[in-house]
Amino acid sequence: MKLLVAVKRVVDYNVKVRVKSDHSAVETAGVKMSMNPFDEIAVEEAVRLKEKGAVTEIIALSAGVTQAQETIRTALAMGADRGILVETEVALEPLAVAKLLQAVAKKESVDLVLLGKQAIDDDMNATGQMLAALLGWPQGTFASKVEIADGKATVTREVDGGLETVELQLPAVVTADLRLNEPRYASLPNIMKARKKTIDVVKPEDLGVDVTPRLTTLSVAEPPARKAGIKVPDVATLLDKLRNEAKVI
Repeated sequence: MKLLVAVKRVVDYNVKVRVKSDHSAVETAGVKMSMNPFDEIAVEEAVRLKEKGAVTEIIALSAGVTQAQETIRTALAMGADRGILVETEVALEPLAVAKLLQAVAKKESVDLVLLGKQAIDDDMNATGQMLAALLGWPQGTFASKVEIADGKATVTREVDGGLETVELQLPAVVTADLRLNEPRYASLPNIMKARKKTIDVVKPEDLGVDVTPRLTTLSVAEPPARKAGIKVPDVATLLDKLRNEAKVI
């Protein structure tokens, strides 16, 4: 069984995000970048499925600038077999990414697509769902457990009311939630081996996909600064301020 796992290059979660001086976007120059944490969980799950014998080949795909090859190398060091970079300087929207994944999934004849439920830079939570719709495949989103057997994927999903278990006929799309697993650290030998693994570079037009943005960003701004809090001597004063100043009760 062939598995495609999507990995996105984002600003590292430890970095304090800053807005450009012209308010056009988030500052990325000279900023540490890394793999989207939810995609890292997806890669780990793909490797675990391969270790169980359910998967024979893992393809790691990223779309974006040339530097995204570093993100693919991380996935290769974790256990992916080969990589594909869809290289473009265009700021990709979820629909464009879904169309690119659709094209590669069909070209590679994959049986399962794994990706993070969302990216921490835009929190869209849309690519997996759009991909499933484009492919016409069943989907298991927000997965906290994945099992593959007899041509089916059994996915335990995290929903508002607790947990839901669904059975999907392969091929299918699965998006990883936080509690699916704990990603491994890539060992030095595997990092060295990853340098020898293949990364194919293609352009969106090679896949027949138009990635022209459909949205225009008017302005990007930081959240307004919160006012400092105050201490009150007793409950009566607190209630008075909530009622007469904040007017919330």
